[in-house]
Amino acid sequence: MKYAAGLLALCTMSAFAQVPISGTVESKCVITTDTDGVYGNPTPSKLSTGAAAGGVTAVVRFDVVSADYYKARITYPNDFSSSPELLDTVNWSGAVTVGEVSNAEMAAYETAKIEFNNTVEFDLTLAGSTWFKIDSEADYGYDKAFPAGTYNAVVEAECIAK
Repeated sequence: MKYAAGLLALCTMSAFAQVPISGTVESKCVITTDTDGVYGNPTPSKLSTGAAAGGVTAVVRFDVVSADYYKARITYPNDFSSSPELLDTVNWSGAVTVGEVSNAEMAAYETAKIEFNNTVEFDLTLAGSTWFKIDSEADYGYDKAFPAGTYNAVVEAECIAK
């Protein structure tokens, strides 16, 4: 009887375990810098990435594997990341446009884009590659020359899951 009670006690005990489950999600949207922008200096008070100003337009490519899950958010500069000391106001302007596309239907991104402040958003509704062109212009003061030196600015490009 004594053994039977001990055996019964062992049978009523339950086992318990916590089993972890983990996973890694990799974005199905990849951003690649295609062309670094370069400022030209067509007049002493202006820096511009425009070809007519001697500059080079920045180009960034978005490669989307899964359609309609992402949006592109591209912000053109409104400040220098590094420059000589500037004692007057810099007035910024810029533009983000659809350049080349891997699917002709992606050209519609241009007319459907949303613009606010210095940011432009595109709904990436199709799988494939889209090249976006980013232009930037900085005007210094009122008829003032930019000081000599190196000027750098940064374009921010994000692929945001919807």
